[in-house]
Amino acid sequence: MASSQGGVGAVTALQSHHYSSGPHWSPGISQFQHQQHHTARSLDRALEDAVCSGILNLSGRKLREYPGVSYDLTDTTQADLSKNRLTEIPPEVCLFAPLESLNLYHNCIKCIPEAIINLQMLTYLDISRNLLSVLPKYLFNLPLKVLLVSNNKLVSIPEEIGKAKDLMELDVSCNEIQVLPAQVGRLHALRELNIRKNCLHMLPEELADLPLIRLDFSCNKITEIPPAYRKLRQLQHIILDNNPMQSPPAQICLKGKVHIFKYLNIQACRLDKKPDTLDLPSLDFYPTKNHGPDSGIGSDNGDKRLSTTEVRIQTTLTFCEYSSTDPSFTMRRKMEHLREEMEQIGLLRQNIESRLKVLLPDDVGAALMDGVVLCHLANHICPRSVASIHVPSPAVPKLSMAKCRRNVENFLDACKKLGVPQDKLCLPHHILEERGLVKVGVTVQALLDLSSSSRPAQLLTV
Repeated sequence: MASSQGGVGAVTALQSHHYSSGPHWSPGISQFQHQQHHTARSLDRALEDAVCSGILNLSGRKLREYPGVSYDLTDTTQADLSKNRLTEIPPEVCLFAPLESLNLYHNCIKCIPEAIINLQMLTYLDISRNLLSVLPKYLFNLPLKVLLVSNNKLVSIPEEIGKAKDLMELDVSCNEIQVLPAQVGRLHALRELNIRKNCLHMLPEELADLPLIRLDFSCNKITEIPPAYRKLRQLQHIILDNNPMQSPPAQICLKGKVHIFKYLNIQACRLDKKPDTLDLPSLDFYPTKNHGPDSGIGSDNGDKRLSTTEVRIQTTLTFCEYSSTDPSFTMRRKMEHLREEMEQIGLLRQNIESRLKVLLPDDVGAALMDGVVLCHLANHICPRSVASIHVPSPAVPKLSMAKCRRNVENFLDACKKLGVPQDKLCLPHHILEERGLVKVGVTVQALLDLSSSSRPAQLLTV
């Protein structure tokens, strides 16, 4: 009896202290049980709403199994199951005949079942950040307009992709694809193609016949752009950085798409052994509005560089004329700048590998993106400088962007506390977006310099 009174008194005191405005807690229900009850109730509500609206949203609920078995969701037109822990596409979802959009981003799915061919209304499929090693042939019998399969483990794309006649956007970036099939050239509706960060050595000439607006093949091993690509009249954005480019040379690529297309036209003329007209899509590249830094038009109203009028007049420009007017001294400067950047990235790799006794992959940016290696480096230099590190697990082999960001911010906070000057600290996006490796290298070098000069004092203060 005394213990019962004590329990009631404890609950009363708890309510009157911090939780007076919160829910009433009974002695028989723990906080954990209450949270479970609340989660189950919100899940039921989401499923009930989907029955009425046809829009199923179960994103970010850490689901390992599909919870809607007892609900009639066969009229669903949009399903969002992203950011869960599903290991397969639920068979029930493959029975949603009217389904138009399916989002499976960031799960642990290893294969696409054949039952997906039931979804003959499906136009949008996002299955990025999963564990796919192959795309099945039957997938391309669907009327897809958008297919996103980045950040998987794909090593190839089947030739059957040529059947996806309605496909307008294809993203297969961040995989291990070695060859792009020529059948991609049959995708006559394709507007955006992202093949960034794969293992490609060459581009298929068949892409030249597509109405592409955006093409990203950065971070591969490509050395040459086929001269036939000069026919890509609608192309507005071409992204090709981090490739060992030889044709066009790197100095031409740095000057932007106008100069790339001029080079491709010149190469085509040389191959034909006769002068030819340039296929520069001047109307697309030179709108009457503002000109971007990649447009090939200088800031002085285009007087000092290539102007729109000049492009239209010089339609029979020969190789000799082009090379004689080319400012080679600026090219040399840019090449020297590129060489210095590569040397600094090599030094960054060497610093990390020698300290942590590890071997980083070829893509240093991808290895550092989640912040795990950098946090371990900070703790190696000064133990416990980063108290908590989010690391991948067998169940969730890829960290969420939020956890990656926390790792990176914890690393930068540790650098600041250890005395790295503010002007040598990189920003989080330099690591997370893999776009500022040189600045990351400056931060790491400053951290190592501090450790060699004042490590004993730092260890005493920890």
